[in-house]
Amino acid sequence: MKILSIILIFIVALSCASEKPEGKTKAEVLFKEAKELMEDERFILATDKLNQLRNQYPYSYYATPAELMLADILYKQESYGDAMAAYIVFRDLHPKHEKIPYVVFKIAESYYNQLPDTFDRDLEMGVEAIKYYNELLLKYPDSIYVKDAKSKIERCKDMIRKKEKYIADFYFKTESFKAAKWRYLDILDNFSDPKLRSYATRKAIETSYELKQYDFCSEFAEKNKSDLVVQEDQKEALAIAGKCTRKVKRTKA
Repeated sequence: MKILSIILIFIVALSCASEKPEGKTKAEVLFKEAKELMEDERFILATDKLNQLRNQYPYSYYATPAELMLADILYKQESYGDAMAAYIVFRDLHPKHEKIPYVVFKIAESYYNQLPDTFDRDLEMGVEAIKYYNELLLKYPDSIYVKDAKSKIERCKDMIRKKEKYIADFYFKTESFKAAKWRYLDILDNFSDPKLRSYATRKAIETSYELKQYDFCSEFAEKNKSDLVVQEDQKEALAIAGKCTRKVKRTKA
């Protein structure tokens, strides 16, 4: 009797495990099966079901959401490069789909998740992430993803700021003053952070002095002194600018 009970339990469990989701069409059944498999992290089987759906029922209502689910599976597998490409294809093929805000956010996330851990490495993925986060903010300002997008834009920008400063400082420390000067000027052209601008202004004045570009040094300091919002930067920059001005006067005397 005990053995019979065990067998019955096994049969019931097996039937439950193999029970297919209900659906009005075969395409719907395949889609629901794929969704369940994805939720169970059985990604290969889920992908097979979705590909079967798309190949056998390309004009089904479920063919389009199947495309999106395939992209989601790639994302869940942390294949961010492939996921990003899949989301972009979906966006391009279905620009008016109701889930486009989600898709744009996922494109940005796919780039964001490929950022390096430290700012001294290639940050191109951060630049691309910012582009798509900004697309989301511009086109879908009421999206539920806006708050998260803004937060991640700031992290990307902070890494980029730190990298630009790091590179400029490297050139300065190695006495490659010409390269350092243009890096500091580039920071002033592209960033609005007050402290960073203050620092870059001071260092641009310093590099000009080291390059013996006394006219530029003096004129640049006068023109950009309002950027010297940090007291230490202001003190050092104006002292060097004073030296430049005296050099110019001696030359003209």
